[in-house]
Formats: sequence, structure tokens, C-alpha cells
Amino acid sequence: MPGMNSTLSPASPILISAFHSALLHQWLIIAFIFVLLLIAWGASRTAVFGSMERPRAAAGARWREPRARLLLRVGFGLIWLFDGLLQAQGQMPGGLADQVIQPTASSSPGWVQHLVNYGVTLWDYHPIQAAAASVWIQVGIGLWMLLAVRGRSARLAGLSGVAWGLIVWAFGESFGGIFAPGLTVLFGAPGAVLLYVVAGALLALPERAWETARLGRLLLGGVGVFFLGMALLQAWPGRGFWQGTVGGQPGSLTSMIASMASTSQPHPIDAIVRGFGNFTIAHGFAVNLVAVIALAVIGAGLLIAALRPDARRLALIAVIAGAVFCLADWVLIEDFGFFGGLGTDPNSMVPFILLFTAGYLGLAPVPATALATEAAEAGAAAEAVVAVPEPTGVTEPAGVPELAGFLAAPTEVPAAEADDPEPTGASPAGDVPELVGAAAAVSVPEAAKEPGPGEDVPAPASSPGRAWRVPELLRGFAGAPLRFVAGIGALGVVLVGAAPMAFATTNPNADPITAEAISGTIGQFDTPASNFTLTSQDGRQVSLASLRGKVVLLTFLDPVCTTDCPLIAQEMRSADTLLGAKASDTELVAVVANPTYTSVAYTKAFTSEEGLTQVPNWLYLTGSLSQLSPIWNAYGITVEDLPAGAMAAHNDIAIVISANGTITQELSDDPGPGTDASKSSFASLMADSVLQTMRQS
Repeated sequence: MPGMNSTLSPASPILISAFHSALLHQWLIIAFIFVLLLIAWGASRTAVFGSMERPRAAAGARWREPRARLLLRVGFGLIWLFDGLLQAQGQMPGGLADQVIQPTASSSPGWVQHLVNYGVTLWDYHPIQAAAASVWIQVGIGLWMLLAVRGRSARLAGLSGVAWGLIVWAFGESFGGIFAPGLTVLFGAPGAVLLYVVAGALLALPERAWETARLGRLLLGGVGVFFLGMALLQAWPGRGFWQGTVGGQPGSLTSMIASMASTSQPHPIDAIVRGFGNFTIAHGFAVNLVAVIALAVIGAGLLIAALRPDARRLALIAVIAGAVFCLADWVLIEDFGFFGGLGTDPNSMVPFILLFTAGYLGLAPVPATALATEAAEAGAAAEAVVAVPEPTGVTEPAGVPELAGFLAAPTEVPAAEADDPEPTGASPAGDVPELVGAAAAVSVPEAAKEPGPGEDVPAPASSPGRAWRVPELLRGFAGAPLRFVAGIGALGVVLVGAAPMAFATTNPNADPITAEAISGTIGQFDTPASNFTLTSQDGRQVSLASLRGKVVLLTFLDPVCTTDCPLIAQEMRSADTLLGAKASDTELVAVVANPTYTSVAYTKAFTSEEGLTQVPNWLYLTGSLSQLSPIWNAYGITVEDLPAGAMAAHNDIAIVISANGTITQELSDDPGPGTDASKSSFASLMADSVLQTMRQS
């Protein structure tokens, strides 16, 4: 009925079912990828080494991952995994873009809203692909960070977190609200995902960057300066943070707490948050004073500890105080950030704790080991592996992973890598240094040595331009640790999510699933269509029987309607465009659904106003009330006769009639909210229904 539009509900069972079905299918693809990789890895080990076991390399220096880097890698890897699981909630396809992302941008400048609306439109056009892509990309990044310990793979994992994090920060968090009024760290500024980006950038640094305390001091100092700046903003007069209420209305801080408390969550947590909200209303000044002092003191402590190498005790105190403050804010103000069915991450406080804790751990780095020693040991280990055609001596149990990232080094170490050595020390679990992990067939240790002053870089032993020969790749893959295989699988998880979404972005038409979620499932029929004879917009007599041989898309429109009917007409026009060459075998037919305005003049005017004059297969039919009423009854159209001058109230349906005159499908064509996505989706649904009927004929 006009004025009674349905809306897209996040709880739509059609959307939820389609989303879960897509996740299941993609999960099966991911499982197949992992099984295929394991089979290939096992077969290659058997072919190269004669069994699933391979010989141990000569004992050498082992690399131990710095504690600061380990915390960032594992901590943010787990957070990415958790975020991916949150994205799998059933309400994400229909609710995230319109109920979370778009409202978040509402207080930002126009250019930010414009950018965010582009992402929202893309999500609304392809909700299932977008939601599923968010799941698997984030799960894949999390797995990749956890599995890739060092080397190029670890750096690529960090860079993947940077790339996806920036996309989410811009389109999903509206740049963390940094361009909106009321910026405060208590509400999550500068955006949790921006902290993921910082962590990814740190993990993308070469391992040697962690051999000094410089990174630790930079982390502590950076967080300290940020906290000091946030303390200044929190204390700035006129921003509403000092008052529990302003003019009888909740202040900024109280409003935030009330907003978070309104989400669905366990009762104990709800009681805590609401209780703190009531306390803030009564004691807003005291609450904000505590926040300002805490931010300033913690920030100053972190900054001083970063500037003074002998202030480790102060750094520890500041880190502990910062963790306590962040946890209190996480519970009382941010309300954990992931309840309510549409939460996508645990908000910013946990990432902050990981960052400044890693900064503290980075103040005591693992001592560096000379590159020349590592290179020599790596070359000797490589020769030891190649020299033994069959497993001898002590062997490594099959399936025991080495803590080394895959793609750690090419088959031959080029000179360009001489300035990017891997640190030595103790290896987490493996016995072969990672420089050899993916290149077991290297037999030229000289290639791994760092050239001395004035020395030329030795040429690779393999033929020019063929450093990655197939046999070497096979031997390298066979000698790689299990973590190598799992890391490739994690990259596959990212691609499983990203590929369908990348393909969907090239499709300018919305998926029919949105229209189905708004209007309900399509009714399937196999009954004869009732014949009729009416007058077209150009005065011709047209009968349904005269249209035999073509598929008819039939609907009922009010020629003086200004709400739904013009939208439905445009949907039919778009459907005609989507049909392409098949449009010549289709007739778009509308019948007047108004008992008062039935003259040809009204149908002709409607056709002209909606730009349908140039659509050759468009027919808008009318007749006397005595002619129209039986047709309405035959096709289940209820038309309410309203006072003269008003639009008629009628149900919006589209009926697909086959070329032999049989009704095959009936669908609601109520355009719902009338957004670009919904209009395009209804057009796609209509076109698909016509094509299905053609195939069945």
C-alpha cells in the first residue's frame, strides 16, 4: 500500500539464511584448500626425502622472537580472529551498513559522509558478499599473523593488516570520528582499527628493528603524547564532558554511556553500565576530573619513561596504571563494544593496552647477533640438507611445526637481501634457520654471505632469470615446515573472502536478495492467467491473449501516485535494461489501479513523466471501472476507493506470465525504503524472474 512501505530488517530470515549458507560454502572451499595443501606437502616430502620425515640440519644459532613483537603479533592476531567471528553474526548483512556505519558518520563533515555513503551503498548492493568478505578477510589476517613468525611472510601479514585496517577505518569507522565534534579517547578515538594499523606496520618492520630499545621507546612515547593530547581535549571547557546534564539533557559523557547501555547484553553488565551512567549524571564533574588526571598522569609517565632509558620502573608503573584505566573505561563507558548483535570489535582500549605493554617489553630487546655468523650457519645448514639424499641421523617428527614464517627467503639469497638480515639467537621451535626454511635445495653458501667492502656480489648459481626453478620450488616446499603450509592456507582464507567481493564491485546492479528480504519469498505458480482486453496509453486495444509468445511482467499502478508507483515503474524499466537482448521477448504491462483516474490521458501522462515513452515493450492499460474491477479480483489486487483527488490504496505485486499464458511467479514489488539499492535489487529480481520463466518454457 502507498505510504505503508516495508523496510529491510537486519533480522530478516531470508538474509540470515543466505548469509549462513554463503559462509558454509566458503568454509568448505577453505577446508578443501587446507586439505589440498597438506596432501601436496606430504607428497612432496615423500618424493624428495623418501618419507614424511626429513633430515635435521646442522645445529646452528637459534632465533628467539622479541617479547614485544610476540605480544603484538599474537595479541592482534587473536583480535583480528575475534573480529572476524563477530562479523559472522546473522544481523550483519542487513544491519551493519545502515544501522552502524552510516549513523557513525552522521556527525562528520560532508566529505566524510560522502565517502562513507559510497561504502554503505556498495554494502547495500551486495550485502551477502560484503558481510562474508569481512568475515574471511579478518579471520585470514588473524591466522596469518599467528602463523607467520618471521621473514617476508610475517611482514606481508603485517602489511595485510595495515591495508584492510585502513579500509575499515575510513569506511567503517568514519576515520575514528577524528573529524567529528566531541572527539575523546573515552569513546574510542582515534578508532580501534587505526591501532590495528599501527600494530601491522610494526610487524611489517624487519626483525632487526626489534634488536634495540628504539621501537619500545617510540611506542611508549607515542602513546604518552596521545594520552596527553586526549587529556587536554577532555578538559577543554564547553565540550560537555564536565556536566552530567546540560540544560536538563544528558551531557556528552552521560549520553555515550546511555547509548552503550541500550544495546542488548547480559543483565549483570547492563546493571553495571546503567549504574555508572546514573552516577555520572549526579557526579559528572568528578568523573571527568578523574579521567583528565588519569590521562595526563599516564601520558606523562609513558613519555618520561620513553625519554629516560633509566626509568624502567616508572614505565612499569605507567603501564600498569594505563592498563587499569583502559580496562575501567572498556567496561564502564565502552561497554566492551561487541554486544547487541552488530558489534564488530572490542573497541580501542584492549589494543591500547597491547601497544603500550609492547612498548614496555621493547625496552629490553633481545641482543643482536652478527649477520655474518647467521649467514655462514645458514649456508652450512643448507649444504647439510642438500648433501643427504635420504633421511639419516636424527629426524624431525612429521607434522611438527617450526616457528618460522613461510616465504622467508627465495631459493637463492640475492644480494639485495644482504641489508635485510634475519636476526639470530634462538629459534622458537625449529632446527633449520628460516633463511633455509623454504629453500632446502640451496647448495651455494657463498650466495648467503654478505659481501665485504669493495667486493662484488657473486652471481647466483642457477641460470640467469631462473632463480625459482620448478625442482628447487618442489624441494623448497618439501623442506618447508608445517607452519609454511598453514600460512599459505591463511592467505587462501583472505582470498576466499576478497575474491567474491571484488567481483561483486564490478556489478552495478544490486543483488536480488535485498528485494526478497523486503518483499518475502517468490510465490511459484502454474495456473492459467485470466485474459483481459484494455486500452493502452496510445489508445490501442490490447488483450493478454495477443501477447502470447512473449513473457509478460504484469503489475498494477495508480497513475496519480507519487510514492511507490513511480518507483515500481522505474524498477520495471531497469529490469528491461537488465534483460538486454531478451527484452524483445518480454512485455512490461501495467494495469491502472485507481477507480477514479481511469482515462487514457492519465496513463499517457504517467508514461511520459516516468520516461517510459522510449521503452518499446511498455504498456500501461486502462478501461472503465466495470472492465478493471474483474481484473483486479482475478489477480488478487485490493483497491481502496479513497475520496476524489487522493491516491488509491492498493497492494503492490508483480506477476510473471509465461509465453503460453501461464502464471509462473508472483512477487511483491513494494520498493520498501526506496533507496538506490532496493530499487536496483527489485529490478534484478524482476529480471531474474523473467529469465527463469523463459528457461522453464
